[in-house]
Amino acid sequence: MSSTNPFSLAGRNALVCGSSKGIGRAIAVGMAAAGANVTLAARSENELAQTRNMLDASTGQQHDFLIVDFSKTQELKELLQQRLKTTAYQILVNNTGGPPAGPLLEAREEDFINAFRNHLLCYHVLATALVPGMRGSGYGRIVNVISTSVKVPIKGLGVSNTIRAAVANWSKTLSQELAASGITVNNVLPGATKTQRLEEIVRNRASKTNMSMEAVEDEMMAEIPMGRFATPEEIAAAAVFLASPAAAYVTGINMPVDGGRTGSL
Repeated sequence: MSSTNPFSLAGRNALVCGSSKGIGRAIAVGMAAAGANVTLAARSENELAQTRNMLDASTGQQHDFLIVDFSKTQELKELLQQRLKTTAYQILVNNTGGPPAGPLLEAREEDFINAFRNHLLCYHVLATALVPGMRGSGYGRIVNVISTSVKVPIKGLGVSNTIRAAVANWSKTLSQELAASGITVNNVLPGATKTQRLEEIVRNRASKTNMSMEAVEDEMMAEIPMGRFATPEEIAAAAVFLASPAAAYVTGINMPVDGGRTGSL
C-alpha cells in the first residue's frame, strides 16, 4: 500500500477534522502532499469545497469532504456509518476550534458541556467508528490537535484548559489500549500560531487590557524563546510525521510545537 519511503502516506486514507481553515487545513495539505487521500471535515461547505479543489489540482490522489457539525454527535455517528460502508480510514486527525476564552469562574455550565461534547465526545465517536477499519487495514494513526495547556494551563482560557486536559488523558488511555494492534495515538500541542483563533485571543486580551493588538502580540512573542508565532504549516509537519510509518514506535505522547515557550518538559 505504501512506498519504501518511511514518511510516505501513499495509499492511506486520512480523515482530517476542522480542515476548512487554519491548522486543520494545513494538516490536510500536508497529508495530501505526503500522498494520502484526504477527506476534509468541517461545517463550511464553501471553504471545504475550495480546499478540496486546491488539493485536487495539486496532487494526484482522490480527495473529498464531509459537512460535519461536531456539536451534533448523533448526526456525526450516522454520517460516519454511511461513509464507512465504502471507505476505511487509516489516519484520523481530531481537530476542533477551541472554546471561548475567559476566566474559569466566568464560565457557564453550558460552556463546559458544549466544549466536552465538541471535543472529547466528538473525538471518541470518531475513534470508535474508525478504529475497526484501522485494525482491518493493519495500519492506524490517531493524531489529536490539542494545546500546550495540557502541560501548563494558559491564563484566560479556563474552559479550554479543562477540556484539553481531559482529551489528553483520554488519548493516553486509548494509546495504551490500541498499542498491541499497532495503532498509535498521539497529541500535537500547538503554541501560539498565526490563525483566526489567535487573532480572537489577541483581540480579546487587547479589549480587556486597553492595549493595542500590536502590543499584545509583542507581549506574547516576548514569552516565546524563538521570538515569533508558529505558522500552521509548522504544526502540520508534526502531525504528518506522527501519521507516517516513520512514527510507528511513537505513541501516547504530547508533542509541543511552540518555539520553546512551554515551561516544562
